[in-house]
Amino acid sequence: MPVPLGLLVLAVVFIGAALPTLAAEKKEADPNQPKQKQKSAKQKEKKPPRPDHSHPAFKQRTKERNRLVSRWIEGQRVRDPNVLTAMRTVPRHEFVRPGDSRRAYADHPISIGLGQSISQPYIVAYMTEFLKLRPDHKVLEVGTGSGYQAAVCAEIAQQVYTIEIIEALAKSAKQRLKKLGYPNVSVKAADGYFGWPKQAPFDAIIVTAAAGLVPPPLIEQLKPNGRMILPLGNPYGSQTLVLITKDDKGEVRSKAVLPVRFVPMTGHILESKRPPKK
Repeated sequence: MPVPLGLLVLAVVFIGAALPTLAAEKKEADPNQPKQKQKSAKQKEKKPPRPDHSHPAFKQRTKERNRLVSRWIEGQRVRDPNVLTAMRTVPRHEFVRPGDSRRAYADHPISIGLGQSISQPYIVAYMTEFLKLRPDHKVLEVGTGSGYQAAVCAEIAQQVYTIEIIEALAKSAKQRLKKLGYPNVSVKAADGYFGWPKQAPFDAIIVTAAAGLVPPPLIEQLKPNGRMILPLGNPYGSQTLVLITKDDKGEVRSKAVLPVRFVPMTGHILESKRPPKK
């Protein structure tokens, strides 16, 4: 039966009137899009960089590292599990000269040239334990050397800033740490006496060269409730490892913890020891 033309017109008008409603309903769902994008952005928010351990060296000589830790570090009462894990992880043989690689896991210091040395593993662990590092900590190291101590700290702390006064050592340590996959270590060639003001304050400071006094800028750059450890005494004679603490009110205390022998700190520290000119 034919449909009257008037009814067809009404039907078309009715359907046409319904279309804006559907479009409006479709648009009402759009406000959800920004929320989804915002959530996605949060999910993609960058986390602090961590050591990646993908370099083959981390899988090499693991039995030697485990034996070193068990015998000479745990055996001498270093107990912090984070420090023990770091010492088992960092491939010390990558931080010594090729000719000294076979001695890398003996518990003694090794020369790295230019009058400097890589510290005895037990001392590295001992000093690190006294810092009481946490994953959110920012650390300053004075005396990069080969970069080994910086790598150990970087296994635990969030970020390590390390200063080396000998430019050639700073350059080689920077390349080595980058090659091994330590994006959370920054290396600078400078005089460690002055610290790293642009990155201060620091939760922990470790000095790996001996001086007759504590550089005042390092005290200033130590956070309240922060800890510093360094060798003090005659750079060419008797030295003592000293723990410096600063409480939440800024009061500083010191405590002698162990007789040691480190290479001397150079640079401005030597100027501060000289008597004034007449």
